[in-house]
Amino acid sequence: MSVLNNLKILDLSTLLPGPFATMMLADLGADVLRVEAPGRSDLVRELAPFADGTSTKHAMLNRSKKSIGLDLKKPQAIEIVKKLVQEYDIVVEQFRPGVLDRLGIGYEALKAVNPKVIFCSITGYGQTGPYRDRGGHDNNYISISGVNGYSGREGQPTPLMGTQIADIAGGSMHAVIGLLAAVNHRHLTGEGQSIDISMTDATFTLNAMFGSDYLAAGVEPQLEKGWLNGGTFYDYYLTADNRNLSVGSLEPHFFKRLCLTVGGEELLALGSQQDTDSQKRFKQTLAEAIKQKTLQEWTDLFADKDACVEPVLTFAEACENPQIQARDMIVDVPVPGGGAQKQIGTAIKFSAAEPTYQHIGSELGADNDCLQSLLDLSDSEISELKASGVFG
Repeated sequence: MSVLNNLKILDLSTLLPGPFATMMLADLGADVLRVEAPGRSDLVRELAPFADGTSTKHAMLNRSKKSIGLDLKKPQAIEIVKKLVQEYDIVVEQFRPGVLDRLGIGYEALKAVNPKVIFCSITGYGQTGPYRDRGGHDNNYISISGVNGYSGREGQPTPLMGTQIADIAGGSMHAVIGLLAAVNHRHLTGEGQSIDISMTDATFTLNAMFGSDYLAAGVEPQLEKGWLNGGTFYDYYLTADNRNLSVGSLEPHFFKRLCLTVGGEELLALGSQQDTDSQKRFKQTLAEAIKQKTLQEWTDLFADKDACVEPVLTFAEACENPQIQARDMIVDVPVPGGGAQKQIGTAIKFSAAEPTYQHIGSELGADNDCLQSLLDLSDSEISELKASGVFG
């Protein structure tokens, strides 16, 4: 039995934050019913490349979920949602504040139908505050939260990350935690509730290491001044073949192995001097030494040394990494009609349960037929709803 197979989730979200969150929940066994607008599908469905007839991004983010098409601008669709939340009593939505209230399916409206409903809203800036109605994207939320203010190199633009920190570490992960906490609260009290997830709030909490210094001691984090953001030898270094080597040898025993492997006792002696000038010379000497060998040569040298030194891999190389493979982080997800598609697996491992990967993301409306039994509708009622454009 999967750990969340008692949860039924109505997913009204699009793009990345909400779908990633509900993907995690579906991987753990939750029954996720995804609602999309017919004729205006999720943009992720249109993003190349494509495999097995669908966008690879959509295929992963929406795996194991059912898909129905409902035009929420039609009154009949609103009534259908109200009926659905009597069974699918956890709602995840990603509209701007107030949109679902105006449609008649905001938290208070659904709570009137089912007092136990859990209603999780994921937005850029939250349901309150002067920015609540602003649009935004991942780089905006990271910027507003202060994370970018001390990330990168002096005199250079803030680095553009390859992954969406605010969307996933901010929105998705916090939504899952908040939702499961609300489920536990409902188990204890019988009460549902609304959850307000701001991606900016959530990203602001990621300032835990340096933000605490400023708030409690008045020490503001600055570019390349901290022990984890370039102010010390903890950094990335170019190799002879212009690849990157990550060095994180902060603890004394790791530091000693680093120095002895790269430059011997002389480098260790220099690095052991704690004055600022010596530390600058140490980092420069370390960089010059690492530049003398290729990434593979350094990888081989450090393979049997526990020194917190690892190569910066491309994604293709990461897929071949023995640790990634040993942890079953690449999985085969069934494709309708036969075969399977390789996708990134769930990172949460349980001793008493296995993740479930039922199928890749479905076509929009692929599971419309399930509505007939869920809503106890007759064939003629279903035909009428289809003809009026409520279904799609």
